[in-house]
Amino acid sequence: MVTASLLPALLVGCGGSDDSSSAQSGTFPQSSESANLEPPDFTTNIDNPYFPLPVGGRWVVRVTDPEGLEQRQVITVTDQTRKIADGVTARVVHDVVDEGGKPVEVTDDWYAQDADGNVWYFGEDTVSYENGKPDRSGSFEAGVSGADAGVIMPAHPEVGMAYREEYSAGHAEDRSKVLSLDEQAEVPFGHFTEVLLTKDYTRLEPDVLEYKLYAKGIGQVLAQSVSGGSEREELISFER
Repeated sequence: MVTASLLPALLVGCGGSDDSSSAQSGTFPQSSESANLEPPDFTTNIDNPYFPLPVGGRWVVRVTDPEGLEQRQVITVTDQTRKIADGVTARVVHDVVDEGGKPVEVTDDWYAQDADGNVWYFGEDTVSYENGKPDRSGSFEAGVSGADAGVIMPAHPEVGMAYREEYSAGHAEDRSKVLSLDEQAEVPFGHFTEVLLTKDYTRLEPDVLEYKLYAKGIGQVLAQSVSGGSEREELISFER
């Protein structure tokens, strides 16, 4: 879990709309500006230390909602790729969330890594189920209807760096800011040190704030909503 001494400190002066960043952040898109990506610069072999996506990689995550109900999330890196509308070929990552053995959300996410080692997110084909009825309204693709790619993990994260993670106007405008590179986290899968800590937020929901922790060689091990809800995501297992 996030250490008891860490969380109160984070809650001081960390509002959801803070756009401050280091000078290096300026190389990444921040809001609605075009990413201006060159497709030949990208690969589907993603080996960023904090966000590795080896083909066949599989993460199992326990998701606990504010009411204490548990869901199971299974994320699998497929051997499939997709040519995105903006011209980049991306890796397809399959993500299934189930509750009581029944799927509540099934998603194919699209990622690619640039020549510098930054991992970019190009959108998703997602369907959620409410009372058995499918809803695909959360889907978007970079290069379609003004949507664009965002950075999901920098190659060389530094404290203060800020960047958009995705962009589809009025629909998907998540942003992230690096808070620390030297935290620790404990989850069912194990105890980790030298963990990267980010805060995620969006102007579309200014009261929502989430902290995420990433371990080298594994990726996200823990996420905790601290405003606008109290959902918690804990890594149960990871297989390459």
